[in-house]
Amino acid sequence: MRPALRLLDDDLIGRILAEARQLLCHLGVEIHNPPLVELLADHGAKVGADGRVRFTENLLDRALATAPRSFRLFDVLGNPTHEFAGDNVYFTPGSAAIHILDPATGRMRRPDTSDYVRYVKLTSQLEFLAAQSTALIPADVPEKISDSYRLYLSLLYGEKPVVTGAFTIEGFQVMRDLQLIVRGDDRSLRDKPLTIFSCCPTAPLKWSDVTSQNLVDCARAGIPVELVSMPLSGFMAPVTLVGSLIQQTAENLSGVVISQTVAPGHPLLYGGSPAVFDVRYETTPMGAIETAMLNCANAEIGKRLGLPTQGYIALSDAKELDAQAGLETGMGAVLAILAGINSVSGPGMLDFESCQSLEKLVVDHEICRMCYRLVRGIEPREDFPALPLFEELLREKHLLIADHTRRYLHEQISFPGPVIDRANRERWMKAGAPSLKDRAVREVERLIGRYQPSRLPEDRKAELRRRMEEEARRYGMASLPPCES
Repeated sequence: MRPALRLLDDDLIGRILAEARQLLCHLGVEIHNPPLVELLADHGAKVGADGRVRFTENLLDRALATAPRSFRLFDVLGNPTHEFAGDNVYFTPGSAAIHILDPATGRMRRPDTSDYVRYVKLTSQLEFLAAQSTALIPADVPEKISDSYRLYLSLLYGEKPVVTGAFTIEGFQVMRDLQLIVRGDDRSLRDKPLTIFSCCPTAPLKWSDVTSQNLVDCARAGIPVELVSMPLSGFMAPVTLVGSLIQQTAENLSGVVISQTVAPGHPLLYGGSPAVFDVRYETTPMGAIETAMLNCANAEIGKRLGLPTQGYIALSDAKELDAQAGLETGMGAVLAILAGINSVSGPGMLDFESCQSLEKLVVDHEICRMCYRLVRGIEPREDFPALPLFEELLREKHLLIADHTRRYLHEQISFPGPVIDRANRERWMKAGAPSLKDRAVREVERLIGRYQPSRLPEDRKAELRRRMEEEARRYGMASLPPCES
């Protein structure tokens, strides 16, 4: 039996959905994209004198009817990696950190290209992270190309699919071009999507020109998206968790309508990055238990609608790899997998989603391993009748080499990597009494040291470089930064 978590009963989910639909039909959404507003109006939306776009019940129903109930994601080589359906859960590193935690100094600093390449090399070997993300923003390229440049490095050095996003309208075409180079043509990219783009409404009930156009462009290109609504409980959303969920539901539903109006059948994840607001420090704690509850409850609402789900969870607000980082990330990851959130974004992240740590990423990878063991649950494996096994135990005084043990040892017991210390104290002391940070630093270097280059054909790698160099020259760069430190 798969263990599961429920925070909302069916009646409460129904009431939240009804209230969200009423908000969209009566208050509407502010959309700063005139062509999109015109398109929605052509499909039955009402545009008021105040400029707000009000949906109709019929428009909402049509959009929900065409939104896919599942979709797949594929790696650079065209192999399937994800089936976003049911309670399948996939972990992905958190995205778009402006800092990296330097293990040598213990301080946060701006990352550069070599940091990003190290991240991709590391992530490519972390089995329980099914995708990479554009996790770091290198500071050694112009901001105007940072979106496409991160995707370029991910596709050049890694094989896993990429959770990413465009922060400009112009950057989208370059990012699509890079994917077309990998796949070969538009039909192949549609058939075997390689990325998921984050598309984020602005709280409360607003879509900017950039984010709405990114959603439109992704829908037209057949590139899957994750709708990332970001209500802030007590500040830019009601302080009650139910009130915040009503707002998040309305904002996500508005994204579903935009997506499906532009291209019925466009694949999407019903997701978000909600947070509560800590009025004491004016911060948005992503590791708060209430934030985790909002993510899990939002997934329940998405599942009620029959949509695959996403959430920013399994991350921490700590500033270093410490006990707070472990407890917040671990609790979030366990809740996420019990809730069956299909795409979990967060591992590796610190400091309110602003810092990525490679050392934390290898620790979080072990958390993901434990979570996958948890949801496999407890099932009998030749345990009935029990008498013969216990007769052997009494006779041999142990079961270390019993046939039963050898058959089921690795299925039943998960053995972590060297980051997790399970040695007795004497062996730990003989090894130099390494701290968690010491072990994590060593593991990062070990994995990066055994990295094998991506198997993407060399001619496509060369074409990726050519396209990225062309874009860099548009913004005054004579050449791209060196990729190795």
